[in-house]
Amino acid sequence: MHVVDIPEPGPWVREGQLVLTTGYAWPRKGPSQREQIRLLAERRVAGLALAVPHFFEHFSKGAYAEAESLGLPLMEVPWEVPFAEITEDVHRAILAEHYLVMERSEVIHRELTRAATEATSLQDLARTLGGIIGRSVTFEDPDGRLLAHHEASTCEDPARRSTLEDAQTPEDVLRALDAEGYLAAMRASTKPVRIPSMPCLGLDARLVCPIRLSGTLVGFVWVVEGDDPLSELDSRAAEHAALVAALQIARQRELSSLEARLGYAGVVALIEGSLEATAQALERALLLGFDPDGCYRAVLFVVEESVPVDRESLLRRERLEEQLRRHLLRLGAAPLLAVSVNRIIVLLPERYPVETLKLPSVGEEFSILAGRAHRGIEGVQRSYREALSLLSYAHRGEIALYEEQVVPRVLLGDPEARGVFLDQIFGPMRRERRGEVLEDSLFTFVANGFQFQETARRLQIHPNTLRYRLQHVEDLLQMSLDEPETRFRLQLAMHILELKHKNEPRKL
Repeated sequence: MHVVDIPEPGPWVREGQLVLTTGYAWPRKGPSQREQIRLLAERRVAGLALAVPHFFEHFSKGAYAEAESLGLPLMEVPWEVPFAEITEDVHRAILAEHYLVMERSEVIHRELTRAATEATSLQDLARTLGGIIGRSVTFEDPDGRLLAHHEASTCEDPARRSTLEDAQTPEDVLRALDAEGYLAAMRASTKPVRIPSMPCLGLDARLVCPIRLSGTLVGFVWVVEGDDPLSELDSRAAEHAALVAALQIARQRELSSLEARLGYAGVVALIEGSLEATAQALERALLLGFDPDGCYRAVLFVVEESVPVDRESLLRRERLEEQLRRHLLRLGAAPLLAVSVNRIIVLLPERYPVETLKLPSVGEEFSILAGRAHRGIEGVQRSYREALSLLSYAHRGEIALYEEQVVPRVLLGDPEARGVFLDQIFGPMRRERRGEVLEDSLFTFVANGFQFQETARRLQIHPNTLRYRLQHVEDLLQMSLDEPETRFRLQLAMHILELKHKNEPRKL
């Protein structure tokens, strides 16, 4: 409150003051009154109160029109009401408001501090924040994935409904925020950022507060503003909640890290052979979620960086490890993972194709190497060795399957690949009763240029007998002998054996 009765009050008033005047020094002419109104509006006073009737019966119509155009409230006060009484009442109201703000601030501080010590999840924290400010809130990771939420109203805007249904901020909203520069501001800021309403996206106004842990962005607190503007106290509550969320995330990461290290040790023991198939070892494997009778592939995700790995690469590896863990859980598979320098090792059950692990977020940063699916602990170790053998064949952003890399490795002179390749073709036949008959028939068929009648004549058997034998070979190898790729493999295998055992009986 400020009482001014001088001809030029502008220099003596400040923004936010309610100016009281008796009109003693108020201009009598219309243009001067309008100029005085403009001057007070420029000083951003809260309003102007004129005591009437004495020096003036009322504000002039021109003064009313000017004030209306500038958004300056005008009030007329009965002359018999003392300015001291008005000042006292207003100051009492201001003090009461300050007291209520302090009291509410104390409640917010107390509730959020309690949440910091008692909340077991971000969901508990979201419920606490939303309850004390009476707003709908969400906690999301830096990529917009939903971590927790609280609904203060059933009348949510379309963007929020989509976020809750898909557990992810809609892509069109993220693109729009990026195009308008808000996304960059959100990621760079340490203070809340206000997002205006975007009706074309079904987005009400929001306040976004970054969650930072040791300076690193780990998430956002979103508070829906809607038609009722958020107060400064609401903004401070969101900042406090972001700090508590950072503590909660740090605690969860520590627990996850401990659990992961224990899990890593178990998985490393499985794949490196230090876990032998004893009853105790099998019990430990079962606790990890490993099925000793199941078939698993060892899949390596390799960060395409030199060793030692820099901080950015470690952060990428950490993000991928967490995404793979969540993805395996969604698939219904045990999160059997281990991390080693620039690699993440995943034991993937045979029923899931390796392609299911190529998440959109992986991009071109990793190469993916997968051994074949084998059964049991020894099978896991074998699959891991197979995956390791592909390291020199890794290409960034691509999947390399052991079984698909055998022929290229054979052509490059890899002895291990040569043994695997020959076993792929002749192993199934030699494990069959009278398999040598099938092998001899197949060799003769290949040597005679895949000519059916000529092969039957050379073997001195009826064509139907040869047809039966070759059909049995196709069933065992799960290949069609009419396919050009199959014929190439068979010819390659025959040449390898002929070179290897030129003067010896054919055997693997």
